[in-house]
Amino acid sequence: MATYVVGDIQGCCTEFRQLLEQIRFDQAADNLWLVGDLVNRGPDSLGVLRLVKSLGDTAITVLGNHDLHLLAVAEGVAEQNRNDTLHEVLSAPDRDELLAWLCTRRMLHVEGEWVLVHAGLLPGWTVAQAQRLAHEVEAALSGGNRLQFLARMYGNHPNRWDESLAGYKRLRVITNALTRMRICTARGEMEFKFKGAEKDIPAGYMAWFNVPGRANADATVVCGHWSALGLKVDRRIIVLDTGCLWGGALSAIRMEDRKLFQIPCAAAIAQDW
Repeated sequence: MATYVVGDIQGCCTEFRQLLEQIRFDQAADNLWLVGDLVNRGPDSLGVLRLVKSLGDTAITVLGNHDLHLLAVAEGVAEQNRNDTLHEVLSAPDRDELLAWLCTRRMLHVEGEWVLVHAGLLPGWTVAQAQRLAHEVEAALSGGNRLQFLARMYGNHPNRWDESLAGYKRLRVITNALTRMRICTARGEMEFKFKGAEKDIPAGYMAWFNVPGRANADATVVCGHWSALGLKVDRRIIVLDTGCLWGGALSAIRMEDRKLFQIPCAAAIAQDW
């Protein structure tokens, strides 16, 4: 029995199937963790959703920004972007079933010392606090306020956490941290325009996982979202967005021994949201 964690798939279903074959994934014995961004920009988001859903409880996925964008577009509260490839999902006969399933996926998954999240954790959050805040967004997505939440989740402000935040501003900060953050200041002020390499981070900012004294440093965080960063495997951080859409690879790591598995991808599609 093994647990494999897979980086951003973003509709690359062929490569995902090849990766499952490479790791000899056994649905009866193994577990699969997915860092989110199952859909969009790649050629077969519909196939990815159907496959992951078919895996049942053996596959744990957290939501990424592209997954949330799909839900917002489906609800009619957001427009598709020029490079989106969501049409097949939105017109599929099992659309409603797939979207309902997606709405019940987690924003954060914690198991022992391991934390699975799409983008990252604000440096001031403990893991327990991050779990509690993630549940607030999950409740909004799976409850009667989903449409209102999705309509208000877009935006870059507020750009830092404050426990006194309420309503949709509060949910927006939580969502942005978990699904969009790459860099922040030492005080946890997030910046969302930067998508480049770590060496090019603007002055005053740093990778969220490099903030000194971050409150969640005792956990091992597994995430994706940052394709320009590439593969990063340290004692307490594993980043797995290896740019499948940029001609890179789709990557997986076996958590028991951190062995890396990769499937090369020839597609190079416009940059992610």
